[in-house]
Amino acid sequence: MNTPIQYDIAIIGGGPVGSALAQALKNSQLRVCVLEARPAKTASADVRALALSYGSRLLLERLGVWNTLQDVSAISTIHISQKQSFGRAVLRATEMKIPELGYVLPYSMLQDALTGALQTGPADTIYNASVTNLTGDADHAVIGYQQDGVEYTLQTRLAVVADGGKLLAERYPPEVHDYEQSALIAHVTCAAVRAGTAFERFTPQGPVALLPYKDGYEIVWTGPHQRVQEMLAWDNAQFLNELHQHFGDRVGAFLTVGTRSCFPLGLKRAPKQSPMPHTVLLGNAAQTMHPVAGQGFNLGLRDAWDLAQAILDGQPKMLGTEAMLAGYCSRRQVDREAGIRFTDSLVRLFSNDLPVLSAARAASLSVLDCVPFAKRFVAKRMMFGANG
Repeated sequence: MNTPIQYDIAIIGGGPVGSALAQALKNSQLRVCVLEARPAKTASADVRALALSYGSRLLLERLGVWNTLQDVSAISTIHISQKQSFGRAVLRATEMKIPELGYVLPYSMLQDALTGALQTGPADTIYNASVTNLTGDADHAVIGYQQDGVEYTLQTRLAVVADGGKLLAERYPPEVHDYEQSALIAHVTCAAVRAGTAFERFTPQGPVALLPYKDGYEIVWTGPHQRVQEMLAWDNAQFLNELHQHFGDRVGAFLTVGTRSCFPLGLKRAPKQSPMPHTVLLGNAAQTMHPVAGQGFNLGLRDAWDLAQAILDGQPKMLGTEAMLAGYCSRRQVDREAGIRFTDSLVRLFSNDLPVLSAARAASLSVLDCVPFAKRFVAKRMMFGANG
């Protein structure tokens, strides 16, 4: 075993949330490292599209990353509806007096932009590092990791777990709710693209979202696991026809579909954001949510930003202490719980065909569409979270 390496902050996971935290700390004078399992210069293999809120754009601008992103498609309007129902609501950026409500881009594009920013910053990025152990002591956290078959030990005043929740899941099991759904994702083109308009359509089998991107839409089509496996097996003609029957005529006939993939959906929530001394969980390590309303990554980015502010605003001697982490967790609690409840409630309320609930949902959407205050409240919550 090598002599322990000393850092002020060690970030486990170099995904967008962990990289955003490192970028937010670039002028802190603290010694920061990022432990990333991928080899160096390896592009992200994640094929998902990200729906960024306008609030996330503002944070990425502050991080100096936004202007490096290419081929970002704007969302100026969000159309919300329920299948086989009269109810619908439309949110518009012009009504909120902002340029856009959100943006769509590939996950890999944001990952690559943040990784590129790290290369020019003071943080040390340790690639091909597989973290095997994390413990919290009175004065620091201890991280064990392997790199190229060699065991290393690292001591840090603050260990930030941003690995998606794998490292500590066995020791500190998260609260889990299985929605018994999977999400199918793909890029589609259609006959009547409505530029800048995103659609969120609720159906008894689960929501289907169309996010405007380039010449068409990124779709997120949810349904029971078996049904989604059947959808993956359809030929392109059947898939496009079934999608048209499921979604309706708002964008005309669907013309082409790209590569399809899927992933299971569930709610995972760590009981504590700081489960051991000198340790804090960030992003999907703290909470993983259903993709409805596109809140997951945006919440994780706010986690990273608020943690950076807590570090920068605090006294150096307080870094990683119980008091510092308690203050950060308290600051994040309202936004975190509100985001989880918001997405979970949408799935539970809208993913069924109960007649009484269907009528109530339709009426609620109609009221939302007619009450400016309610529209502003929902739009603000989606863009900035509960603390916005």
